[in-house]
Amino acid sequence: MLREHDRAVLTKDLPDDDLLAGDVGVIVHVYREGGAFEVEFLALDGNSIAVATVEASELRGVTAHDVSHARPIRV
Repeated sequence: MLREHDRAVLTKDLPDDDLLAGDVGVIVHVYREGGAFEVEFLALDGNSIAVATVEASELRGVTAHDVSHARPIRV
């Protein structure tokens, strides 16, 4: 179960927020007992690039088998 302050991985693109499946964010708020989450996505320099409300079905937790990957964002 995902909780506040957990890192989470998008499993679906969120084009309105310029986010792609595989992007990693931090859960900043839990809605509907874990049915949805407010997730902050950060650039590698620590600047926030998006805060999005994401359904639980569009996220998964980070595992020991995940690797970070850098991609450029639109500014």
